[in-house]
Order: sequence, then structure tokens, then C-alpha cells
Amino acid sequence: MKKTVYLLAALLALGCNTLEQNPVDKLFESNAFQTEADLKLYTNGFYSMLPSAYTIFYGDRISDYMAPIAVGKFFLGSYTAQDSGNWSWGSLRNVNYFLTHYDNPDIPAEARAHYGALARLMRAVFYFDKVKRFGDVPWYDRALEYDDPDLYKARDSREFIMEKVLEDLDYACENLRSRDGGRLSDSDCSVIDRYVALALKARICLFEGTFRKYHGLTAVPAPDEWLSEAAEAAEAVMESGLFSLAKDYSSLFVSEEADKKETIIAIIHSEGLQVYHAANWYYTSPSYGECLGLTHQFINTYLNADGSRFTDKPGYDEMEFQDEVSGRDPRLEATIRCGRYVRGDGKVYAPDFGACTTGYQIRKWVSRDVSMDSRSMQTTAIPWIRYAEVLLNYAEAKAELGEFTPDDWDKTIKALRLRAGIRSAEMPSAADFYLKSVYFPDIDDPVLLEIRRERGVELIAENQRFDDIRRWKRGELMTMEYQGIYVPSLDLPLDLNGDGDEDVTFVKKTSWQSNTYQVMIGSKYLLSGKNYGRLIYKANTNEQYDRLWEDKMYLYPVPYDAIVVNPALGQNPGWEM
Repeated sequence: MKKTVYLLAALLALGCNTLEQNPVDKLFESNAFQTEADLKLYTNGFYSMLPSAYTIFYGDRISDYMAPIAVGKFFLGSYTAQDSGNWSWGSLRNVNYFLTHYDNPDIPAEARAHYGALARLMRAVFYFDKVKRFGDVPWYDRALEYDDPDLYKARDSREFIMEKVLEDLDYACENLRSRDGGRLSDSDCSVIDRYVALALKARICLFEGTFRKYHGLTAVPAPDEWLSEAAEAAEAVMESGLFSLAKDYSSLFVSEEADKKETIIAIIHSEGLQVYHAANWYYTSPSYGECLGLTHQFINTYLNADGSRFTDKPGYDEMEFQDEVSGRDPRLEATIRCGRYVRGDGKVYAPDFGACTTGYQIRKWVSRDVSMDSRSMQTTAIPWIRYAEVLLNYAEAKAELGEFTPDDWDKTIKALRLRAGIRSAEMPSAADFYLKSVYFPDIDDPVLLEIRRERGVELIAENQRFDDIRRWKRGELMTMEYQGIYVPSLDLPLDLNGDGDEDVTFVKKTSWQSNTYQVMIGSKYLLSGKNYGRLIYKANTNEQYDRLWEDKMYLYPVPYDAIVVNPALGQNPGWEM
């Protein structure tokens, strides 16, 4: 008989003896899951549900501390349900199909438990992403057919969905194999195992616990129960002895191989497999990326290298760029172009206003290979979950519970700061006025403020910040002014990196005689003073958009098309029109 080749045909043996038998080159319940190898091959497809490198390294373009070249429609008051998306359920159906059919008693029980746990972990991740975006969503734990009436059911409550997510997480943490158990090989930090599940549980439970706390949700389980689950999961990773902080923070983001001690799981790229990304191009190109620049307000949160607060310095807000970035937490120099930033061609690179809105240009994901600045062929590993995040999740959960101790400080925040190169990292006794006044006016706990500072600095540009803003109920930060570097005077050429070459001049009228990049003041940019002052990026070439934040924006609207198909879904509050 003539055969049709299907994607999953590798699962099946070739041949077909009678017309009454199911063709063995097609996938049927009766022949799909016969061996452990079949389970492994099918669940390998679930890895496509993990975030892409692009999602990780440019996710924070939607955040309070990055100034993009243009403001997203979501923050301009014109976003509607017709603009909303991400209402896709195909990957969930694949997971549920597996969970319905994989439990073949001829396969060893331990193997079935492992691959079933992998599927349930991916279902938990799928639903967590949906709940973050939409709140209530329909729960499905089986693969639906086209005529199933539950295709048109109403949404289940956030509380119900998250209870199911926690059940799946617990099953995964209990049944996934461990990289220390001899059954799981993970030479490049790309395999999902028990510690990935524990780290994800800590992340998800911290989100849900703090979201419920700061949004005043009274549903059971209470916020503290979620926070306790987060702390316990993080502590299990910490006590495993398998992970530690890398010695060099900056190398974590530009190496071909993931650091095997700090990286819990990474998105791996390979020239041999022709799997690439374009982080260099994104952060160095005036046209390919979004010309992202960090804001001055966020730069102020970096401590000095001796552990003191930069914002306690007299005149800190009127320092020129070279003075401002000198003597700071070394992670600042590992995050933005400053000092003597030398790349693979031996040249010293200054901030490029052609590819950066504020002068604080990100270099965190940019490799030394200059040839990658205009190609989508980069093969550096992209960490998705790092041990550093586990420490931060543990610290925050314990602080929110009121259980944080000096010993907790030493093994989390102090450890991260000492790794970074900060010389003194003692537990604070007084709240930082700058963090309170600019970022977190309702937080009085000095330790919790420092944990939030550390989270921002350590995880910058790793697709964490907007989730943090939403769970902390600090959406107003998304309307913060886009402040850039301090400009001492118009028409004064500035050497931003101290190499003796002048890099940029801020002007109201261009001059063909200038050898520097010229930034026009008056339309896209303003200065806080008449002819000097703080650079303010307006994110528009004509006039400043009035970015806004309303409480309804903590959730996205259910897409219009989905409601047309299934009116029972209803709409999230505030988005009904």
C-alpha cells in the first residue's frame, strides 16, 4: 500500500499486513506508546513550548526600566480585545493527548511516572502563562474533539486553575528524574528534570502568592500558603548541593556553553543543528531592534562597589556619564556599555545613540563577536532559569512571610552581591529613601526593598520585570518618564567612555563639521534645563505620548475572535467595550 509519511512516524515500525489493522505509519492510540523510547520521542516535542531565546532576551522591552523607540499600543489607551492574542490551545491538546494515552503497563512504572511528570509540568507552565495574561480561563485535562461541548464552556476561576497548576507542579517535583540520579544526562543544561520543576514551582508560587497579597485576593489557598510553597521549593534546590553561583556574572550571557553550576535550564543554540538567535543584532542595530536604553531612574538603583547607596551621594543626579558609572556595582558595567568596553575586534565601544534611546545601552547579551551584529547566526546559550533567581525567589518569599533571617540574607542577597564584586554586603537596618520614593512607596521593610533592588539588578533583561510589576501591583511604574544621561551643555562634544575620542554632541541644529554622532534636541528628545540637564526621551518624533495605566491592565482582554466563537467566555473587567 502507498504510505503517507507523518511527523511522528518515527514512533512506529514499518509494514502493514491487513486492511483491518491500523496503518502503522500513522499515529493511533493502540500503537503510539509501546516503549519508553516512544514516550521520550513524543515528549521531546513539548520542549517547543519553552520560551524562545528572543522571548527571554527582549522580553523586558515591556517594562518600566527600558525606553523603547516606540511605546506599545497597550499603554496608549487604544488597545482593545481586537488587538489581543495568545489564545492558542494546540500545545495543551498535545500534552493532554499524551496524558490520556501514555500509561501503558508494559512500560516500566518509573519511566511512565517520569514522562507523565514532564507532561504535567508543561501543562502547569501552559496554564500559568494563560492565568498571568487572562486570569480566568477554561480548564481542560483531556484532548477535546471537534464536537466536544466543553469547547464552548465558560471560563474556570483563577483559583481553580491555579490549584490544578499546583497539583501538576507537585506531581512533577515528585516524579521527574533528577540529574543527580544517574538516569538523566544533561551535559548542556537543556533537559527538564526535578530541579527545573522545583525552580519553576518556586517562580510560579511566588508570583501567585504576591499577586494575591498585593491585589487583595482572598481566595483559598491564602497568599502565605503560596509563599510557603515557593520558599520550600527554592530551598529544595538550594539544599541539593548541585548548584552554585558562577564566578563571573557577565560570562553567563555571552558563552557558547551554559554554566553548568548556575544554569538550571538554558535554551541551547548550535551551528551544527542550525539553531541560532540574534541578540547581538537586536541590541546593536539602529533598525533591527528597538533601540532599547535603560532609564536613569533604574541606573540609580545600582549600589556603589563598596556597598553604599549611590543615591546617598551629593549631586548624584547631575553627574556626567563617566562619573556616574564609575565605582559602581560591577554588574552595571556588565549590563551597559561603559568604561573600557572592548570587543573581539580590539576596539573600545562607547554607547551608540543610533541604537539606544537613553545612552544606557545594553550589552548584557551581546557577545564579543562583532560579526554577529548584523546576522541572525548567534549560538551563545540563553539561560532561562538560573540559580540566582532561585535565591531571589527564596529570599522574597521568606521576607513576605515575615520569616527572613540574617542567615537567609547571607546565603541569598549577600552571596549575590559578593559574587558581583561588591565589597561589603551587610543586611540593612534602614529603608532606602530612593527606592521608597521612586519605586515602592508602600514598602517600609528595608530588607524587602533590598531584595527588590537586587532582583532588578541581577535579572535585568531576562524577561522577568513586567511579571514583577504586575504581581507587586505597581503598574504605575510603566508611565515613568524615560530619562537618559546627563547633558552638561548643548553643542559640547562628549567622550562617553574615556578613550580620548569624542562620541556624541547634543544639538538644536546639526553641523556638518562635527565628527561626533549628533542628537537633536527638540522633537524626539528634550533636556530638563534650557540648554543642559537630564536627557528625556519622548518615544515619539512629534509629541510625547501620554502613557497610561489602569487597573484593568493587570490582565489582558480575552481576544474578540475567541468571544465571537464562544460567548460564554465573557470579558475581563474594564475591557468589555
